[in-house]
Amino acid sequence: MRASAEWSTRWPERISYGLSDAADNLIFQMMTTYLLFFYTDVYGLTPSAVAILFVVARVADVVESFIIGIMIDHTHSRFGKSRPFFLWYSVPYVAFAILTFVTPNFSYGGKLIWAYVTYLGLGFLYTAVNLPITSILPTMSQNTRELTLLGVIRQFFGSSVQIVVAVFTLPLVWLFGHGNQQKGFLGTIIVFGAISLVLILNTFIHVRERFSNPHIAHQPVKVVLTMLRHNQPWIVMSIVIFMYWLVTAIKNQTTIYYFKYTLGNEGLVPWANGFTLAALIGVLMIIRLTDHQSKKKTMLHGILIALAGQAIIAVGVYAKWLWVLFGGVFINSIGNGIIIGLVSIMIADTIRYGASMGIQAEGILASTDDFGVNFGLGMGGLITAGLFHLSGYVANHSQNAATLVMINWNYVWIPLVIYAAMYVVLNLYDEQRILDAVEK
Repeated sequence: MRASAEWSTRWPERISYGLSDAADNLIFQMMTTYLLFFYTDVYGLTPSAVAILFVVARVADVVESFIIGIMIDHTHSRFGKSRPFFLWYSVPYVAFAILTFVTPNFSYGGKLIWAYVTYLGLGFLYTAVNLPITSILPTMSQNTRELTLLGVIRQFFGSSVQIVVAVFTLPLVWLFGHGNQQKGFLGTIIVFGAISLVLILNTFIHVRERFSNPHIAHQPVKVVLTMLRHNQPWIVMSIVIFMYWLVTAIKNQTTIYYFKYTLGNEGLVPWANGFTLAALIGVLMIIRLTDHQSKKKTMLHGILIALAGQAIIAVGVYAKWLWVLFGGVFINSIGNGIIIGLVSIMIADTIRYGASMGIQAEGILASTDDFGVNFGLGMGGLITAGLFHLSGYVANHSQNAATLVMINWNYVWIPLVIYAAMYVVLNLYDEQRILDAVEK
């Protein structure tokens, strides 16, 4: 069906689709922003042990993303292919999220085993409820503007919740724990988990799959993987997604360490994270920008804005001007909003391009989103925790000069380099190839 097909969704369905990402982000952002800190400063694991855990988890997630993608492609239920995953895996996902922040009074070895079991389980279940959000998108409508609108709505809610978690987690930890961070984190994740469960089930109830190509049979996995080598836009987007989540993990995980140990004021973390509200500005700009230019050019502009904001953060850090640092976070977040707001939309484009090549594999093609998320977060966690370990980091103590340098590298310079590299990679994205194929 051509891109000019009628719009197929109504606002209740659009809102419910967007809330699916809000549901996942309530827990996901707790993982990306605070889990490293929770493991080292609350649960009592060493940075090196956490670094290894994150590597193992991300290797597992890479495999899991592929497995869930295959499961989606081979699901044939009365609810569709992607939609039933919201029903089947929502309760286990929330249960494992809560268990991940439980702190049993085990020996160190027992604590480590508990962390492995709960975190690896959470990673698999996150993929099971998150990957369908991407794979279902191109089946909801075949209209390009409708898909863009759905992607923007999804990211608007996802970014909103990301900001809620970033700003309110530590105050909620204090509210529920009154100084006991073990109780505080557990109480916070229980609240977030309950809300997440309701929103995921709401998505299952209201969202529908409408469009697929009945003339293309699902090919064996080996055939699909062979054909993917010729889907150049998909390959480029896979790399861009990985790089985005790599820089996000490194920055988010380092924020609390920077304010706690470098500035000596952990209470500034919610204020700093509050400026990430600007990501919503970037997300909302997408509709207007893509009316006048391509999605590729729009994302390139987003990367440049994020890069400029990161450079301003560097000035604020080294000049010790807090207002400049916060201004940099604000500008950087606008760029991030544009980037992440376009990710699922452009992945949907690569799925439609794959269909034009004879590939009916929404699950496997969509798995690149979760693959990039998981691999990027894993490498980000490895880099952050690994550098802290090498520099001699000791939890809840004044840090040595080497550790303070490492914190600055993670918060300023490594992200700056990654943004620049992301811009170079995205320039290789052949958007015209997609447009030509879809319009045939």
